[in-house]
Amino acid sequence: MSNFQKSETLKASPLGRALVRAGIIGGAGYTGGELIRLLIHHPHTTVSFIHSRSNAGKPVHTVHQDLLGDTNLAFSDKLTDDIDVLFLCLGHGESKKFLSENTIADKIKIIDLANDFRLTQSSQLGTRNFVYGLPELNREKIKSANNIANPGCFATAIQVGLLPLAKAGLLNDIYTTGITGSTGAGQSLSQTSHFSWRANNIQAYKTLTHQHLGEIGESLLQLQPESDIDLSFVPWRGDFTRGIFISSVISCDLSLEELTTLYIDFYKDHPFTHVSKDSIFLKQVVNTNKAVIQLEKPGSKLVVHSAIDNLLKGASGQAVQNMNLLFGFEENTGLQLKPTGF
Repeated sequence: MSNFQKSETLKASPLGRALVRAGIIGGAGYTGGELIRLLIHHPHTTVSFIHSRSNAGKPVHTVHQDLLGDTNLAFSDKLTDDIDVLFLCLGHGESKKFLSENTIADKIKIIDLANDFRLTQSSQLGTRNFVYGLPELNREKIKSANNIANPGCFATAIQVGLLPLAKAGLLNDIYTTGITGSTGAGQSLSQTSHFSWRANNIQAYKTLTHQHLGEIGESLLQLQPESDIDLSFVPWRGDFTRGIFISSVISCDLSLEELTTLYIDFYKDHPFTHVSKDSIFLKQVVNTNKAVIQLEKPGSKLVVHSAIDNLLKGASGQAVQNMNLLFGFEENTGLQLKPTGF
C-alpha cells in the first residue's frame, strides 16, 4: 500500500465518525474519473477500490491524468465487501447485468449512474428497489433509500427547468431544445466525438426519441398527475466538451414576476439550483454541481433556460449529492466547486 493510500485509510472524518467506504465499478470513463476526483477529496469518504478489468494494476492517474499528484490508487479487477456504498459507472444496460452476475451484500448501498433502474417499471431487481435520485424532486425519499438510480444528464437539465411549473399544474405542450458537449457521448471514440468532426460543427440527433424522455415524463406526472403533458425534445451535439444548455417553451398566462416568485420559492431550500434574473451561460456551471435557471416571458409564451455540467450535476456530482443524503451529510459536502467562469 502506498503512503497516499495509507493516509486515505487513516484520515479522520471531521464529524468524528467512521469514513464512508466507497467502491467504484467502471472507473475508467469520464463519469468514473469525475467521481474519483470528488470522492478522494470528500471529507467523509475513502475509496476502497476502483474496478476496471481493462486497466487492472494501472495507477489511476495514468488513465485520468488530471489526478496526477492527487492519488496513487490503482485500478483493480477485484471486488470486496468492505464498503458502504457502491457506485456503478457502467454503460447503459450493463448495471443490471453486473448486479445479476455478482453478489453484493444487502448492507451495501448502490448508486447507479446508468439508465437501468430509472423508470418505475425497471426500478426493482430482486430485493433491491431503486429510488429516482433527483434531489430537487425526491430528497426525502433519497434520505431513507438504499439504492439510487441517478438521473440522466439531459433529464436533469430539463427537469430542473420544469418542476416548479408541474408543481403548480401549469404544464401543457412543451417544446424543448438542448445542446450538449462531447463528453456526453462517453470516452469511447465514435465518428461524432472526434475533434475533427465536432470542431466548428453542430448536429441534431435522436429527434423526439431521446432515451431520457421516459424518466422526465414520470417525474413531471409525479407533480402534475392525471395531466396530458406533451414534451417534444430536440437534442443537439455541440462544439464544446462539457455542459448542457436547455431552452423550454410553453404557453403560460402568469406574469414574469409571478413565475420568478414561483421558481424561487420552489428552489429556496435546494443548495445547487439557482434562479437568475440575468442571462445565464454555460461557464457559470461547468466544473460545478450547480443548475442555473433563467425565465423569459415574451407575450403569452414562457421560455425557461437551464444549464448544468453534464458530468457533475448531470452525473457524478449528483451521485455524490445523493450519497451525502443517504449518509446524513450536508447535501453540498465535497461539492463546493468553482466554475471555470474565465
